[in-house]
Parts: sequence; C-alpha cells; structure tokens
Amino acid sequence: MSDREFEFTSDDFARIKKMVYEFAGIDLNESKKNLVYNRLSKRIRILGLNTFKAYLNYVEEQGEAEFVNLINAITTNLTFFFRENHHFDYLANQVIPMLLSANQSSKKIRIWSAGCSTGEEPYSIAITLKETVPAGWDAKVIATDLDTNVVDTARTGIYPLERLKGVSEERKKRWFLKGGGAQSGFAKVKPELQSIIDFGQINLMNEWPLREQVDVIFCRNVVIYFDKPTQAKLFDRYANLLPSHGHLFIGHSESLYKVCDRFELIGQTIYRKLH
Repeated sequence: MSDREFEFTSDDFARIKKMVYEFAGIDLNESKKNLVYNRLSKRIRILGLNTFKAYLNYVEEQGEAEFVNLINAITTNLTFFFRENHHFDYLANQVIPMLLSANQSSKKIRIWSAGCSTGEEPYSIAITLKETVPAGWDAKVIATDLDTNVVDTARTGIYPLERLKGVSEERKKRWFLKGGGAQSGFAKVKPELQSIIDFGQINLMNEWPLREQVDVIFCRNVVIYFDKPTQAKLFDRYANLLPSHGHLFIGHSESLYKVCDRFELIGQTIYRKLH
C-alpha cells in the first residue's frame, strides 16, 4: 500500500514522458520520477483532482495552456542577474566591438535570449548593450520562453533584492529603482531597459516567428532537458538563424561536442558559427 496522496503508476509516468517529449522536446528519465510526482501533485491538488490519470486526461482536454503549466512544474526557473558573468564580459569586450564594426552600415544589433525565464538574463544583456553600444544604434533583445507566467514576470521587471546578488552597486544605482513601503525588499528595472526588450512566448520545438537573422543567441540551461537528437536539431536551427561567425552562449553544464559541428568553441561555453 503506497503512502502517496495520489495514485501514480508506471503507465502514468510513461504517459507524462511521451507528452513532454512531444510537446517540448524534454527527455525525462526514470530518475526524475519522484520529482515529477512531487511537482505535479501540487497542480493536481490545486485543480481538485484525485489521480494522475485524471490530471493527464485534463491536460489533453485543455491543450497548450495546461501543457505549459505541466512543463513549468517539472523544470526549474530559478536564476539571477549576470549569472555566469564571464559570458557578459565576453559579450561586452569581444562580441559587441566586433558587431559595431561589422554592422556599421545598418547600425543594428539583435540578441535573442531563448529560454529567458523570469527575465534576469535579457535584462543583463540589455544592461551590457546600454553600456557598450553608442547612441544612434538600434540595439535590441528578443526574450522568449515557453512559459507565459515567467514571461509576464520578466515583462513586469520587479525582483526580490537577492536576485541582484550578481549586480555591482554602481549598476544597481544606474539601472534599478529600489522599492519602498509595500515594495520594500524589491527592485524594478528602469523603463529604458524594458524599452529595448521584446518579450514573447515561443515553443522551441515549433516554428519560430523570428523573420530576420540575429547576431547572438543565449540559450543557457535549456538543452539540459533535451535528448541528443533534439539538441542537434535545435542547434542546427540556431546556426541557420545566425550570420557567419555569429555567437552562441550555452549553459555551464552543456556542450555541443558530438551534437553539432557547425560551431567552434572559442571560450568557456561560448561558440562561434563557422563560415
């Protein structure tokens, strides 16, 4: 007799595995079984259902909206500003000077934060752009995620102060407004940063609405959830969207080794497209 609150069978787990792989490319292995039970139990409780089977039937009836809730429950969105700071140093000191030279005629720079989560990454990119790109340039960040809830949080731009642990005092003063009263303990990003970021929802497994090439892609701590064939397909699509010698930044535990041969490694989890 299980002491679990909800019945959770091997068939239920197999069904979840198939669902999340088909919808979001995420490959769940057996070691994630308890995590899936614990995370989804909360959702089942909220909905007033009593079995995983009933919940999975509900997911199939509701379609994409509930799929996104399911995916969000089993993945982790915790992040902070200037996480893996060497990426932003490299962007400021190497990539942007190169783009200022290469894109002189268009005076345009586009950076895609693919898997932007709650927004700390795209705002860190926006700060880097504001500090390094001269006035008169059209420099913007495209920030997307599968989960509309985290995109809404990102768009609002209000964060607990502990999320700013990677931000220098100088930058805090320059780019954030400190909350008072009911907002004490929080900070809001300044509107001039929000104005250069376009937030939206994208499922990386589907067609992308991006019509033009981008100069740089940040896709960090996203493909850890994908199997190798899905990673290979995704990195190939990224290569198609980048110009010759465009840059790709990935997470500290990720690698393109034996996954995609269209990039060269030029720094710590920093890649440049070949040709």
